[in-house]
Amino acid sequence: MNLKQYIRDIPDFPKPGILFRDITPLLYHQESFRYCVDAFAKRSKTMSPDVIVGVESRGFIFGSALAYEMKLPFVPIRKEGKLPYSVREVKYDLEYGSGILQIHSDVIKPFQRVVLVDDLIATGGTIQASRELIEELGGIIVGINTVIVLKDLCIPEILDDEVLFFLVDF
Repeated sequence: MNLKQYIRDIPDFPKPGILFRDITPLLYHQESFRYCVDAFAKRSKTMSPDVIVGVESRGFIFGSALAYEMKLPFVPIRKEGKLPYSVREVKYDLEYGSGILQIHSDVIKPFQRVVLVDDLIATGGTIQASRELIEELGGIIVGINTVIVLKDLCIPEILDDEVLFFLVDF
Protein backbone atom coordinates (compact mmCIF):
# COMPACT_ATOMS: atom_id res chain seq x y z
CA MET A 1 0.00 0.00 0.00
CA ASN A 2 1.24 3.49 -0.82
CA LEU A 3 1.07 5.10 2.62
CA LYS A 4 2.68 8.35 1.45
CA GLN A 5 -0.62 9.39 -0.11
CA TYR A 6 -2.08 9.51 3.41
CA ILE A 7 0.73 11.58 4.97
CA ARG A 8 0.27 15.34 4.77
CA ASP A 9 3.20 17.79 4.77
CA ILE A 10 2.78 20.81 7.05
CA PRO A 11 5.58 23.38 6.58
CA ASP A 12 6.86 25.44 9.51
CA PHE A 13 5.16 23.37 12.22
CA PRO A 14 5.65 23.36 15.17
CA LYS A 15 8.17 26.11 14.40
CA PRO A 16 9.69 27.75 11.33
CA GLY A 17 11.96 25.50 9.30
CA ILE A 18 10.34 22.21 10.39
CA LEU A 19 8.41 20.14 7.84
CA PHE A 20 5.85 18.20 9.90
CA ARG A 21 4.65 14.84 8.54
CA ASP A 22 0.98 14.67 9.57
CA ILE A 23 -0.44 11.15 9.89
CA THR A 24 -3.99 12.30 10.63
CA PRO A 25 -5.22 11.33 7.12
CA LEU A 26 -3.58 7.90 7.54
CA LEU A 27 -5.52 7.37 10.76
CA TYR A 28 -8.76 8.59 9.18
CA HIS A 29 -8.61 6.11 6.30
CA GLN A 30 -9.28 2.82 8.04
CA GLU A 31 -7.56 0.75 5.36
CA SER A 32 -4.24 2.55 5.80
CA PHE A 33 -4.42 2.46 9.61
CA ARG A 34 -5.29 -1.25 9.59
CA TYR A 35 -2.45 -1.88 7.11
CA CYS A 36 0.03 -0.31 9.56
CA VAL A 37 -1.21 -2.26 12.58
CA ASP A 38 -1.34 -5.53 10.62
CA ALA A 39 2.21 -5.01 9.29
CA PHE A 40 3.49 -4.27 12.80
CA ALA A 41 1.70 -7.33 14.21
CA LYS A 42 3.03 -9.66 11.51
CA ARG A 43 6.60 -8.50 12.15
CA SER A 44 6.29 -8.37 15.93
CA LYS A 45 4.86 -11.88 16.29
CA THR A 46 8.16 -13.29 15.00
CA MET A 47 9.94 -11.60 17.93
CA SER A 48 7.75 -13.09 20.68
CA PRO A 49 7.44 -9.91 22.75
CA ASP A 50 6.08 -9.83 26.30
CA VAL A 51 4.97 -6.18 26.22
CA ILE A 52 4.35 -3.32 23.78
CA VAL A 53 5.64 0.15 24.69
CA GLY A 54 4.34 3.26 22.92
CA VAL A 55 5.93 6.71 22.94
CA GLU A 56 3.79 9.81 23.56
CA SER A 57 1.71 10.70 21.85
CA ARG A 58 1.12 9.14 18.45
CA GLY A 59 3.03 6.04 19.47
CA PHE A 60 0.08 5.41 21.81
CA ILE A 61 -2.24 5.09 18.82
CA PHE A 62 -0.24 2.43 17.03
CA GLY A 63 1.18 0.81 20.17
CA SER A 64 -2.15 0.28 21.91
CA ALA A 65 -3.72 -1.09 18.71
CA LEU A 66 -0.77 -3.46 18.32
CA ALA A 67 -0.97 -4.57 21.97
CA TYR A 68 -4.69 -5.24 21.54
CA GLU A 69 -4.11 -7.20 18.33
CA MET A 70 -1.36 -9.27 19.96
CA LYS A 71 -3.16 -9.66 23.33
CA LEU A 72 -0.21 -8.11 25.19
CA PRO A 73 0.13 -5.44 27.87
CA PHE A 74 0.63 -1.85 26.73
CA VAL A 75 3.00 0.57 28.50
CA PRO A 76 3.15 4.31 27.77
CA ILE A 77 6.29 6.40 27.78
CA ARG A 78 5.20 9.93 28.55
CA LYS A 79 6.55 13.44 28.61
CA GLU A 80 7.58 14.83 31.99
CA GLY A 81 4.87 15.31 34.59
CA LYS A 82 2.16 13.12 33.02
CA LEU A 83 2.58 9.92 35.02
CA PRO A 84 1.15 9.79 38.55
CA TYR A 85 3.34 7.11 40.11
CA SER A 86 7.02 6.47 40.74
CA VAL A 87 8.93 7.05 37.48
CA ARG A 88 12.29 6.69 35.82
CA GLU A 89 13.22 9.51 33.49
CA VAL A 90 15.75 10.52 30.89
CA LYS A 91 16.56 13.86 29.26
CA TYR A 92 16.90 13.77 25.49
CA ASP A 93 17.35 15.94 22.41
CA LEU A 94 15.04 15.98 19.42
CA GLU A 95 15.12 17.75 16.08
CA TYR A 96 13.70 21.02 17.42
CA GLY A 97 14.52 21.10 21.14
CA SER A 98 14.91 18.85 24.14
CA GLY A 99 12.67 17.16 26.66
CA ILE A 100 12.29 14.59 29.40
CA LEU A 101 10.64 11.21 28.95
CA GLN A 102 9.30 9.12 31.82
CA ILE A 103 8.07 5.59 32.40
CA HIS A 104 6.50 4.07 35.50
CA SER A 105 9.26 2.34 37.43
CA ASP A 106 7.33 -0.92 37.90
CA VAL A 107 6.02 -1.71 34.41
CA ILE A 108 8.96 -3.45 32.74
CA LYS A 109 10.41 -6.51 34.44
CA PRO A 110 13.98 -7.76 33.98
CA PHE A 111 14.42 -9.74 30.76
CA GLN A 112 10.97 -8.87 29.38
CA ARG A 113 10.99 -8.74 25.60
CA VAL A 114 9.79 -5.33 24.42
CA VAL A 115 8.55 -3.98 21.11
CA LEU A 116 8.82 -0.19 21.07
CA VAL A 117 6.37 1.76 18.87
CA ASP A 118 6.24 5.35 17.61
CA ASP A 119 4.77 7.01 14.55
CA LEU A 120 7.91 8.74 13.28
CA ILE A 121 11.64 8.67 13.84
CA ALA A 122 13.44 11.89 12.92
CA THR A 123 16.88 12.22 14.52
CA GLY A 124 16.35 9.15 16.68
CA GLY A 125 16.64 10.96 20.01
CA THR A 126 13.22 9.94 21.29
CA ILE A 127 13.73 6.28 20.39
CA GLN A 128 17.19 6.25 21.99
CA ALA A 129 15.84 7.83 25.17
CA SER A 130 12.94 5.36 25.26
CA ARG A 131 15.34 2.48 24.76
CA GLU A 132 17.49 3.78 27.62
CA LEU A 133 14.47 3.84 29.96
CA ILE A 134 13.38 0.31 29.01
CA GLU A 135 16.88 -1.12 29.35
CA GLU A 136 17.38 0.68 32.69
CA LEU A 137 14.38 -1.30 33.97
CA GLY A 138 15.88 -4.54 32.62
CA GLY A 139 13.81 -4.87 29.45
CA ILE A 140 15.21 -6.16 26.18
CA ILE A 141 14.26 -4.33 22.98
CA VAL A 142 13.44 -6.99 20.39
CA GLY A 143 11.69 -4.67 17.94
CA ILE A 144 11.19 -1.03 17.04
CA ASN A 145 8.15 -0.29 14.87
CA THR A 146 7.47 3.08 13.29
CA VAL A 147 5.37 4.27 10.40
CA ILE A 148 7.87 6.87 9.15
CA VAL A 149 11.65 7.28 9.21
CA LEU A 150 13.26 10.54 8.11
CA LYS A 151 16.43 9.03 6.68
CA ASP A 152 18.23 12.32 6.12
CA LEU A 153 17.88 13.28 9.80
CA CYS A 154 18.18 9.91 11.50
CA ILE A 155 21.49 8.88 13.03
CA PRO A 156 23.14 5.80 11.51
CA GLU A 157 22.96 3.81 14.77
CA ILE A 158 19.16 3.81 14.53
CA LEU A 159 19.00 3.14 10.78
CA ASP A 160 21.46 0.26 11.08
CA ASP A 161 19.71 -1.33 14.06
CA GLU A 162 18.49 -4.78 13.01
CA VAL A 163 15.35 -4.49 15.15
CA LEU A 164 14.11 -1.35 13.33
CA PHE A 165 11.02 -1.82 11.16
CA PHE A 166 9.42 1.08 9.27
CA LEU A 167 6.78 1.40 6.59
CA VAL A 168 7.68 4.71 4.86
CA ASP A 169 10.84 6.76 4.52
CA PHE A 170 11.39 10.35 3.50
